[in-house]
Amino acid sequence: MWLLTGENREIARMIVVPYALSYKEIWDAFVGESKNGTFLLMRDYMDYHADRFFDCSLLIYEGEVEGVEDMRPHGRDGLKAVFPANWVEAERTVYSHQGLTYGGLVVDPEITQIEVLEVMQKVMQYYRDMLQATTLVYKPIPYIYSPYPTGEDLYALYRAGARLSMRNVSSVVSLRNPLRMHTLRRRQARKALDHNFYIDRIIESDHEGVHEFWTLLTEVLEQHHGARPVHSEEEITLLMQRFPREIKMFLVKHDQHIVAGCVIFVTRQVAHIQYIASGEEGRKYGALDLLFRHLINERYRQMEYLDFGRSMAPDGVSLNQGLIFQKEGFGARTVCYDSYEVALTDEAVDIMTNAPSDKEDNIIRYADLRAVNDSFEPRLTQAIEHVMISGSYLQGTRVHDFENQFAAYCGAQYCVMVANGMDALSLTLRAYKVLAGWQDGDEVIVPANVHRATLLAIDEARLTPVLCEPSLQDYLMDVEQMKRLLTERTRAIVPVHLFGRVCPMDAIGAWGAEHGLCVVEEGSHAHGALYRGQHVGHLADAATFSFHPSLNLGALGDAGCVTTDDARLADVLRQMANYGGEPHGECCYRGINSHADELQATVLSVKLPRLDADNERRQHLARLYAEGIQNPLVNVPPLPAKAEQPVFYGFPVRCPAREQLQQFLLERGIQTSIHYPVAQHSQKAFCEWAVRRLPVTARLHREVLSLPISPLMTDEQVLRIVKALNEFNVEL
Repeated sequence: MWLLTGENREIARMIVVPYALSYKEIWDAFVGESKNGTFLLMRDYMDYHADRFFDCSLLIYEGEVEGVEDMRPHGRDGLKAVFPANWVEAERTVYSHQGLTYGGLVVDPEITQIEVLEVMQKVMQYYRDMLQATTLVYKPIPYIYSPYPTGEDLYALYRAGARLSMRNVSSVVSLRNPLRMHTLRRRQARKALDHNFYIDRIIESDHEGVHEFWTLLTEVLEQHHGARPVHSEEEITLLMQRFPREIKMFLVKHDQHIVAGCVIFVTRQVAHIQYIASGEEGRKYGALDLLFRHLINERYRQMEYLDFGRSMAPDGVSLNQGLIFQKEGFGARTVCYDSYEVALTDEAVDIMTNAPSDKEDNIIRYADLRAVNDSFEPRLTQAIEHVMISGSYLQGTRVHDFENQFAAYCGAQYCVMVANGMDALSLTLRAYKVLAGWQDGDEVIVPANVHRATLLAIDEARLTPVLCEPSLQDYLMDVEQMKRLLTERTRAIVPVHLFGRVCPMDAIGAWGAEHGLCVVEEGSHAHGALYRGQHVGHLADAATFSFHPSLNLGALGDAGCVTTDDARLADVLRQMANYGGEPHGECCYRGINSHADELQATVLSVKLPRLDADNERRQHLARLYAEGIQNPLVNVPPLPAKAEQPVFYGFPVRCPAREQLQQFLLERGIQTSIHYPVAQHSQKAFCEWAVRRLPVTARLHREVLSLPISPLMTDEQVLRIVKALNEFNVEL
């Protein structure tokens, strides 16, 4: 035990990688060379059952590789274990591995007990943190399937506080050291021969033989056990065709009719009887005794073990002692096929190696994009794999599908995907210039405290941004200030829903309609936010969005879109984003190349269904911040009235000693961000605005600090940040 608790022991870094199709060859090669793998854990067999079970298998590497993309060239190098598993979301449970007799951790022959502990801990923490699983049901691979001593995973289960949830018993004959066959069994076998029973083997192409035995098997199981075979006749036929060397069917016949039989799965050193059945005539004259003697003495003498299969009643409550007695008559020993249940929420999982896990690095990160994307696994990787295999990467059905999904989500008639959020706004304004006859240099009122991409988009459309001061209360566009900026050249207003807060759209829309102005909401910070019961994206003439990876609805790269109810606008936008016209058709406008790709659309389609739940989590954390921060040096914007339901892309606070506060938090392991360090009218690129006096904007850019607020954060992390904020003090 001292090996596990030594203070100087260096803990290897284990990296968990979700299984994807691109890892198939690596997985199979590892299982083939592993300490305890069998063909049942090869991907061809596992993937055959994928329509029944949601695969969430893992590969576990040892090393310092930072990302999956860097790991792929390493292939087999550093791979310590693979973990076959299925996920049942309704139960919040991971099974290893449903549909199989066993399916525990498959490990490298040189792996140590300590490494197995670290691997198992990492696997359990991954499922808990990324899938929010609460339970792991684990079926260890029995020792007989390994040419090496095994059992390291059982000790790891003990360390994790596992409990035995089901006990199954198998009867196994050691063919190297067989026990003496009982006299009764030899007599029964002779009786079968005297009755002219004989052994036959069904080949995979003998469909009539398979049908006859499967009919017999089904009748026996239903009559005596109230059950049915796991596989259908069609499935076992297909499996025998796919695995002719590993899956075999042996029968006992009399006058060309089947009276008994079994299916055997052949692994490296075990012949495992998967299905056994005997009809009334077979039972009367010892058909199974003849069959078992043949398998032991002739057919599989070269193997290490013949496994008769599990003997159990439903849920492992009681055992079929008659069947066990019969098998023991052939010199069989007992082997357990147990199932264990681990509560992943138990703190035992985090201390099972007596070493800190990666989670315990005590740092609260402002944005952990990898963790966010991992939380969508394995669906995300599987969806990406489908795009890769499809051969369709641009302007395909997935972009069209997401456009329909997001338009419906926002309540808009149309959604047009483009390459990024800046293009979304620039193209929208350019389209309005065409449709409404705007001129170069016409004015667009926009908040002054925004990302430069917003101003660059207006400039790209050859229009003039007119900077509007924000409110010091909520950092959004100040409506009264906006009204003072109206001139004869004003054509549009672009309210920006900053930090997930929604601008006062009633007042902005009414004033815009009064003066014939177009209103284009910029909703990149506010995917899913509501204003008077309507989603951002359907509060104005049009809305633009970015899907930058850091946003509430983020892609794996750049993407953007425009939503609107205006059919003409949507049509012009599509053409402008496609070089100014229809594909291979007439060029109607001086457009650009702003295609959204199939990969990003697929990623967004995976993430969109969880957006509301993630936003609700953000709202909960925002309330903890708002209610907990009591430091007079830290100004917290008041939570909005019921008319607005923000989604808190960020949680901004103001502090006159912002840099000191940021450093104070960083020293306590809390990362923060600044949106945005330099006001846009003070940027070198926008020197023509330097003469503008925008005191509120300047103050916000000096004082605003964004606190971490991710749907993956815990309440305890937020309360830790609140405690640190309340402890901050500085002489001003």
